[in-house]
Amino acid sequence: MQKSAFITLLGRPNVGKSSLMNKTLGQKVAIVSDKPQTTRTRIMGVLTDGDTQLVFIDTPGFHRPHNLLGQNMIKAVNSGMSDVDGAVFVVDAAPDFKFNSDELPPAELELIKSIKAKKLKCILVLNKIDLLENKEALLSMITAYASLYDFEAVIPLSAKTGDGVDILKTELLKLAKPAPHYFGDDEITDQPEKVMVAEMIREKLLRTLDKEVPHGIAVDLERFVERDTKEGEPIIEVEAVIYCEKDSHKGIVIGKGGNMLKKIGTLARRDIEEFFGIRASVKLWVKVKEDWRNRQGLIHSFGLDFNDK
Repeated sequence: MQKSAFITLLGRPNVGKSSLMNKTLGQKVAIVSDKPQTTRTRIMGVLTDGDTQLVFIDTPGFHRPHNLLGQNMIKAVNSGMSDVDGAVFVVDAAPDFKFNSDELPPAELELIKSIKAKKLKCILVLNKIDLLENKEALLSMITAYASLYDFEAVIPLSAKTGDGVDILKTELLKLAKPAPHYFGDDEITDQPEKVMVAEMIREKLLRTLDKEVPHGIAVDLERFVERDTKEGEPIIEVEAVIYCEKDSHKGIVIGKGGNMLKKIGTLARRDIEEFFGIRASVKLWVKVKEDWRNRQGLIHSFGLDFNDK
């Protein structure tokens, strides 16, 4: 008998939701970086284990929005809690701030409030235990969160090393109900290849550039084709425009003598070649669209709006 479950991943920015989904799937479908709000839209990852299929919904980090793009991201989070069979609430086991069991982050309290209202079956995950020097600190964290909601399970783990991920997977499989598989058994994501390539380029921007620059960047793929070379070898040709909000940012992205842009293109090309298993050619341009994060037309053209259907 086939079983399925839709599972939403919830948490503040930068707690490792995308890394956790990638590790659980065994393949990278969502970009990751050490910068907050890396994920901008809902991304689905699909894991088929025998007769059971788990569909993960990776949502943006829950935060107080400061622009129209941020408002769209919060819509994606709220929608990600609708019509699902369960949730994974991810918190940082080794936060940069000093953990206070009597004063949890407001964003997490707001998320727990929504989880309660929807009566979701929810698993609490304490991620990044590999960074935790004193494992005894987990006890106070678990007590603090468990006092606020009746979680199905509480699992300390590391999405980076994989420690504890199999335990999470076992608990998630229990949430599946008799239902058809909504994706092919060989599918791993709902993301079109074109979108994934644009995200691979954006990931390299996030990882390479100064902290203040990446949040105001969007990547628009203008060409994405596979063809055969004269030698009969398949090659993917990618041409993309990187949009910035300021002229000063454009100069940073391009770099001295174009070195930064060349580096980003090289790193992206390697990822694209690894994912598709064939050669790739990547050409990048940089343009300025002032304040695009507050312009709905541009947000839509970049595929970053969210329409709750």
